[in-house]
Formats: sequence, structure tokens, C-alpha cells
Amino acid sequence: MTFSDIFKSSFLQTVTEFSPVDALIAMAFALIIGLFISLIYKKTFSGVMYSNGFAMTLVGMGLVTTLVIMAVTSNVVLSLGMVGALSIVRFRTAIKEPMEIVFLFWSLASGIVIGAGMIPLAVVGSIIIGIILLLFANKKFSNMPYILIMSCENEEAENKARELVKSAAEKFIVKSKTVDNSGIELTAEIRVKNDETSFVNRVSELPGIANATLVTFNGEYMS
Repeated sequence: MTFSDIFKSSFLQTVTEFSPVDALIAMAFALIIGLFISLIYKKTFSGVMYSNGFAMTLVGMGLVTTLVIMAVTSNVVLSLGMVGALSIVRFRTAIKEPMEIVFLFWSLASGIVIGAGMIPLAVVGSIIIGIILLLFANKKFSNMPYILIMSCENEEAENKARELVKSAAEKFIVKSKTVDNSGIELTAEIRVKNDETSFVNRVSELPGIANATLVTFNGEYMS
């Protein structure tokens, strides 16, 4: 058996089965849909800091997944080997926002569908998902929750501050209360009307109130 005979059996046949035109079409659609997913991510982002790196990851993941699925669907033996190789891969990057998981799976799923040759399904499905996310991701279903922290010198000051906050807020729930020799520290979850926060200035002006701090709260750990 010569060196050329070794490659005559399957290697050259696999190369001849490869279609550059189909690969270019699939990769082009993967790029377009990846950019579309990245755009939707940017439009619906509601976190603290937008990450360009994560947006480009969504584009790259779709392209890489399309490439892998195209190779797997053309060869059963390769598909088994690919499953074994990918099973040892571990990703340790922390997901900061729950919505990022949706975009990662969306990019991954679009790459799988395009690589399998179902391009119309990937296009239509991505458009539907994008519209749904645009409609509901940033939709405000209730007033923004806040955490109010007040330092009171005594119980009388605490009661006056409570009355003032309750009259200005739609919701007032005490989360914690700390009492020591220096006074009372009260932490409460509130929902204000029309994002009006000027009442905090009036609270801080009350006699017996050392300071009042208002911070936003995403509500993920609310009971």
C-alpha cells in the first residue's frame, strides 16, 4: 500500500462532496442572523454596562456552530467524534444577566438550524424571536423598585419618616431594621409613583433623620 492509496478510500471522496457555494451561503446567512441577534441584544440590553465583546461572541458562535454542523451532517463517523471532542469542553465565563442565556442559546440554535440546511426556518424563527424580545424585554409592567435606607436618631423620627414615605410611595415594605446606641437604621423596599424621588429630600430634612439613601433594585431577589 502506497502513501496515495491511504487517502484514496475516504479522504478525497469527502473533499469532493464539499460544496463551496453551499458553505458560503450558509456562512453568509449565519453572519446576517448573528448580526441581527447582536442588534437585538443591544436594543434590549438593560444591565449596568453593555459589552461589545459579548455581542461579537453572539456573531462568532453562530458562525462556528454553522461550520461544525455542516461538517457533522456530512459524515456520521465525524459526528460521533465531534460529540466526544466537545464533551470535554468546559466554559467558565460567568453569565451576568439572565437574558444573556437566551441570546447564547438563540445564536447556538440558529447556527445548528442553518448548518442543517433549514435556512428559511432560521430566518423566520429569528425574526419572530427578535420581535417578541423587542416588545417585552424592556416593557415596564410595574414601577421601578427601590431600596430606601434611613438613619433615624429615635423612634419618633422613624415614625415621621415612615408616614412621609408611605404617602409618597405606592408600596412600602420593611426589609430590615437595626437598632443600636447610635440610633435606628431602617431598610425598606419601595415603589414610587411616576419615578418621583424628590420625597427623599423631604425625608432627609426631617428632625432626627441623619441621612436617607435611595438606590435602585432589580427585584430579582424579591420574595
